[in-house]
Amino acid sequence: MKRNSVKKFTSIVLLSTLVLAACGSTGGGTDSTDKSGGTDSSKASGEQLFRVVVQQEMPSADLSLATVTISFSALNNVYEGLYRLDENSKPQPAGAAEMAEISDDNLTYTIKLREDAKWSNGDPVVADDYVYGWQRTANPETAAEYAYLFELVKNGAAVSAGEKEASELGVKAISDHELEITLEKPTPYFDYLLAFPSFFPQKQSVVEEHGKEYATSSDNAIYNGPFTLTDFDGPGTDTKWSYTKNEEYWDKDTVKLDKISVDVVKEAPTSLNLFQDGQADDVILNGELAQQMANDPEFVSQKDGRTVYMELNQRDADSPYHNENLRKAISYAIDRDALVNSILGDGSIVSEGLVPSDLSFSPADNKDFAGENESVLSYDADKAKEHWEKAKKELGIEKFDMDIVHDDTDSTKKLTEYIQGALNDTLDGINVTVTPVPFSVRLDRGNSGNFEAIMGGWGADYADPSSFLDLFVTGNSYNRGRYSNKEYDKLVAASNTTHAADPEARWDDMVAAEKVLMDDMGVIPMYQKSEAHMRSAKVKGVVAHAAGAQYDYKWTYIEE
Repeated sequence: MKRNSVKKFTSIVLLSTLVLAACGSTGGGTDSTDKSGGTDSSKASGEQLFRVVVQQEMPSADLSLATVTISFSALNNVYEGLYRLDENSKPQPAGAAEMAEISDDNLTYTIKLREDAKWSNGDPVVADDYVYGWQRTANPETAAEYAYLFELVKNGAAVSAGEKEASELGVKAISDHELEITLEKPTPYFDYLLAFPSFFPQKQSVVEEHGKEYATSSDNAIYNGPFTLTDFDGPGTDTKWSYTKNEEYWDKDTVKLDKISVDVVKEAPTSLNLFQDGQADDVILNGELAQQMANDPEFVSQKDGRTVYMELNQRDADSPYHNENLRKAISYAIDRDALVNSILGDGSIVSEGLVPSDLSFSPADNKDFAGENESVLSYDADKAKEHWEKAKKELGIEKFDMDIVHDDTDSTKKLTEYIQGALNDTLDGINVTVTPVPFSVRLDRGNSGNFEAIMGGWGADYADPSSFLDLFVTGNSYNRGRYSNKEYDKLVAASNTTHAADPEARWDDMVAAEKVLMDDMGVIPMYQKSEAHMRSAKVKGVVAHAAGAQYDYKWTYIEE
């Protein structure tokens, strides 16, 4: 399928050296419940079974088609790329034998592969597997939403647009164990992408053998990571699967867990009961339950580089959501402090803008991007009513019906019901309904535009504001509501092209772009997500990353 537009990531980025260490409620990094003070897996003892409860089904186990956190966390544990983010969220050689040799112009990466890397069927992992995996994802026939990332690679934009063959993508096998990558422009954060699942290898013969059934079950794929995917019976529907230690993995001696069992439980009280009954080792809490358990020694709050927001459907020319006053009335009517403290209670914080805090910092004065613009996300009932009255006059209405589509998880239900009540109570004449749907259905409805308002969000793929700002450029496929502003587009484009080699000017472009977006209220940010967990004290070495694939269990172990 030919993409109408794609994101541009060919900019030079001054990467933040951010590492979110897990201590107390700050989250990230190595698990704070590791009372031994590190990830000394030599202390592993007892049955090496880790029982995890998640809140949603996995929509895809296909490296080319995955787009969401639950999939990326799974894929990060059963596959491996050239690099893997370590316990400190730094890229280290994994499928590569050593860090890349980079040319003087920063355009060519020559990478020697690890000769002892194997697939779970015993076949060696070779350079052609990376070439094929990248070409498959970039190929428009695959219809991969993450194909835009390959625009960084030479000819990537033309390949994803269907203007050149996938074979012309700037990646080639020099030999079985040597890979050469050519970029369009120098990209300092490229090392981080080499640890991102979209850039992992895929074995062509296995993909072609299974055809349309490839990766639709755990048996219809092979794996090269610390674990293999097992007991997975179908994307978007299966509520139980597992990760089993991969005996063919080159670094299997480091891996102590024999198995990780995953169960989908959408109701937090049920999850907590499972934890307290000793039937689960790691569960997610929210709201009152998170508040009640906050002082428990097994409570962990992990701050994430993720913003949760509402999008309003502006696809049709006559959509009422084109009205700026309507969008602002909705935003001002929501008390985000009450939302994060009374409804969520999991350590999440109020958003200051689209880009989350502690993600990236100014090259001039190290100021957090999230504080560069004055926030317009405050709760103000008077302003909400003022904008609502203006909107009604401009739209020629007295009453307005609005439906919000959202995930059917317990936490999202409570969040959306709170927003529903806030709008109905504050804006006279509005009637807000809510439609809970399974996660995969919410994704489909967002992609197809089958919504009036929809709750969604975005987690950083890498530590830079562009990971968020590029989303809302006109025509971007992740711009579900189809917000459009020419000035915004111009500023984002300048940050990626004109000022790509000037870190301070590029930063200013991005700050100005976010200001335009927030002044328009083109998207309505709600909060920066933290996850509240109950995690058994016997579980050590869980690694969580604020950007990229969220969880890595390679270093996790059980200490009875």
